[in-house]
Amino acid sequence: MSQLDLAIVLAAGEGTRMKSSRAKVLHEIAGRSLIAHVLHAINQLDAKELRVVVGAAKEEVIDHLNQVSPKAKTVFQEVRGGTGHATRLALEATAENGTVLICAGDTPLLTGNTLSELISKHNSTGASATVLTTQMPDPTGYGRVIRDNSGDLAEIVEEKDANDSQKQTLEINSGVYLFALADLKAALNQVTGNNSQKEEYLTDVIAILRNEGKKVAAFATHDYTEVMGINDRAQLSTCGFIMNARICDALMQSGVTIIDPMSTWIDVTAEIGIDVVIEPGTAIKGATRIGASAVIGPRTTLINTEVGAQAKIFESHCESAIIGAGAQVGPFTHLRAGTKLSDQVRVGSFVEIKNSTIGQSSKVPHLSYVGDATVGAHTNIGAATVVVNYDGVEKHQTVIGDHVRIGSDSMLVAPVTIGDGAYTAAGSVITEDVPAGALGIARSKQSNILGWVLKKRKGTKSAEAATKREGQK
Repeated sequence: MSQLDLAIVLAAGEGTRMKSSRAKVLHEIAGRSLIAHVLHAINQLDAKELRVVVGAAKEEVIDHLNQVSPKAKTVFQEVRGGTGHATRLALEATAENGTVLICAGDTPLLTGNTLSELISKHNSTGASATVLTTQMPDPTGYGRVIRDNSGDLAEIVEEKDANDSQKQTLEINSGVYLFALADLKAALNQVTGNNSQKEEYLTDVIAILRNEGKKVAAFATHDYTEVMGINDRAQLSTCGFIMNARICDALMQSGVTIIDPMSTWIDVTAEIGIDVVIEPGTAIKGATRIGASAVIGPRTTLINTEVGAQAKIFESHCESAIIGAGAQVGPFTHLRAGTKLSDQVRVGSFVEIKNSTIGQSSKVPHLSYVGDATVGAHTNIGAATVVVNYDGVEKHQTVIGDHVRIGSDSMLVAPVTIGDGAYTAAGSVITEDVPAGALGIARSKQSNILGWVLKKRKGTKSAEAATKREGQK
């Protein structure tokens, strides 16, 4: 395959049907923006130069491009004058010869493999222009590909300008083109806005080149989903569903068990090892990495989280956390940013952990909050323990050693250190350090006021039960 000299992505549209304050191309499916998906496909072609035409919300789009494709050069289309006008702007100060790829920024299902096949077709035919087409079950909204009696590409007619007969054509223009640069520049000088939208259509170049005797070709992809564009939220959802099905299928082919792909959502940026089992109702987002033979779900969300081999996370929400090998998390656990669970850790029901490290084989079984803390190995945090890390102004650190036993309903008021092998008594409010091997007790002595219910709660069920018990003695 010859070197692609220039790639142009058209991303200046208003996207009014999205009904959004965000630029259309910045909406996301499967963990990437629409335009980032397109750029990912183009990057596989190793183009010498990449240009992106921006318009609506240009600052927001440019900021995003600087993050996902810093080598891309942006071109501002101040007045949206159509795809032909946008292409003309993008071709300013470019080489006079070579091959240019043009595609839209709202076709996230397009793949690098299809673009490579398009380039091979273009090179093999020696065409001046090659258009990627497909048979669309419902072509509504797409430009129609019109062929002559010989079956060759004759022209592309936008739907708003198509007659009733042309609208019956199922073959549509994908908006993806390859052109000989010199021929494209010359043809664009002949494009006018004499159409229903008063815009310069890039599609008009096809008829112009053909009338000049230049060869124009069409390459049809069999997978029509690849060229589906997005104009509204319904189409965004449809493309998201298709992308997710692709991701799940690829993972299952690679050795991952997904019990119910219909209820499992996985970003394209996630990495999942072999023999992982993903239960229904699970979402795996961002840069999440899951080690071999882990079990995820059901009803679990992982965001930018690292999971070790053979770990099990179920009925839980984890974000920006590290979960060690063989650890068990859930049900109803919330791991927040900065959480690091070492190997074989057990974190259970209604536990929240934030910015804390839990040592190997330690346990936080239920009903507890651990924040800004370091917990050693083989330590047990009793039920309903709270690490009181915030004094209303600043967060403070708590250090808990190895083989510590924190009694149920303990309050550990930071900053505080619990030494190795120490215990705290249930119901204690620990405000001072507990030395290694000591028992920390911080609670008042219990006293019982006899007969209080009979005196203060006469006529209640409690008083009735107490009287009955007294009578049985």
